[in-house]
Amino acid sequence: MKRKYLAPILWTAFGLLIAFPVFSMTYYTMVRTSTPEFCASCHEIQPAYQAWRTSTHVNNPQGLVADCMDCHLPAPHDTFNFFFAKTWHGLKDVAMHVATGGDDYVRKEQREGAYRDIKNAQCLKCHRNLLAMPDQRGAMLAHRTVLYPMPGYEKKCTDCHRNLVHVDRPYYGYKQNLPPYRATGLQALVRFDPDEE
Repeated sequence: MKRKYLAPILWTAFGLLIAFPVFSMTYYTMVRTSTPEFCASCHEIQPAYQAWRTSTHVNNPQGLVADCMDCHLPAPHDTFNFFFAKTWHGLKDVAMHVATGGDDYVRKEQREGAYRDIKNAQCLKCHRNLLAMPDQRGAMLAHRTVLYPMPGYEKKCTDCHRNLVHVDRPYYGYKQNLPPYRATGLQALVRFDPDEE
């Protein structure tokens, strides 16, 4: 083998040798830090975690669970935005926790920020059949105005659905045992404040 080919082969082998453990550790870190239990390891997130556990996003007859990442981060198939958002939020949350001890965490402000930041696409990752509810015509028509808005009439899912997840409940919200759901936003789009219940 000629000497001029030896250096690129060695550099490629060295790159692969370094890249594999770096990629593996990055993937391992992302998986381990993507669980609701990891989010709840900070005491300021504990109330949000407990409220999530009692919500229908965990307790439903379909047996599906929407965890923190499903709502608070872009879809994983949008790889760059997912990794950027996860890293940014993680570093920001850890820095705030270390700098303040979590004592200045105002849950109401964080909730409003989440309602503002969560995009419809994040809800539509799970809720895909919004127009296939023949027994609930009103809901079907309301969802049509969100999915296909007229210019200037854009709405977000969280405009109506503000009382689903991070609301403190003394009981588990099993969907099949609850009365029929009515979106709080249907009441003249009044802002739902779970702290005033």
